[in-house]
Amino acid sequence: MRHTGPMDLGLKDRVLVVTGATRGLGFATARELVAEGAKVVISGRTEEAAAEAAARLGAEAAAPVAADNAAPDTPARLIETARSRFGRFDGVLISVGGPPAGPAESITDEQWRDAFDSVFLGAVRLARTAASELGEGGVIGFVLSGSVHEPIPGLTVSNGLRPGLAGYAKTLANEAGPRGIRVLGLAPGRIDTDRVRELDALSGDPAAARERTAQRIPLRRYGAPEEFGRAAAFLLSPAASYVTGVVVPVDGGARQGF
Repeated sequence: MRHTGPMDLGLKDRVLVVTGATRGLGFATARELVAEGAKVVISGRTEEAAAEAAARLGAEAAAPVAADNAAPDTPARLIETARSRFGRFDGVLISVGGPPAGPAESITDEQWRDAFDSVFLGAVRLARTAASELGEGGVIGFVLSGSVHEPIPGLTVSNGLRPGLAGYAKTLANEAGPRGIRVLGLAPGRIDTDRVRELDALSGDPAAARERTAQRIPLRRYGAPEEFGRAAAFLLSPAASYVTGVVVPVDGGARQGF
């Protein structure tokens, strides 16, 4: 299913940091970036997971870092690894695991604080640091969610935090744009990842939940991780050099707005 057409994304030898890249959408994006000739620094919560993912991508193209997005020293460590290992830093895709599911009345203060630190503040800190370190042609991407545009039943924390992060991304895009730095978001819909399978399983009948959801998607199916990865690789690449300040849905048409 890999596209092998004539477009050159201009990613050869560019160096990007991808957080949360040991599995799911982060890994899918890192794999597409490497396929297009980029080098990547990938982070995961454990050294073992990060090293295993990097090995799958190829030792020459990927550098693993064990890092928690919520830790204040994470941005500097990731950017320094990019420069020490590959000699430059061209951009970042900020991806974190989904916050806990649950109805509005059951989410505790502790769950809100933990999610705020990792999903919101950690992402803001990394983007802010990246913006101060990037030059013209740099790019900052956020993996967001369809909850940016409309609440998703049962995902209270995502519904609360993702729209604010999209607002921050737009503000940063406006401020960093004059320096030639692009900032954008991607809003994945139902992509066939472990996280989405876990959410489907909450219904008690994952297959039925998947079928019901697929019927509400115009393309009538879930997306494959590589389909998200290819969209992300394009948007992070110089080929998308005039795209900034937007949140791009990658959802098979599920969003009802324009």
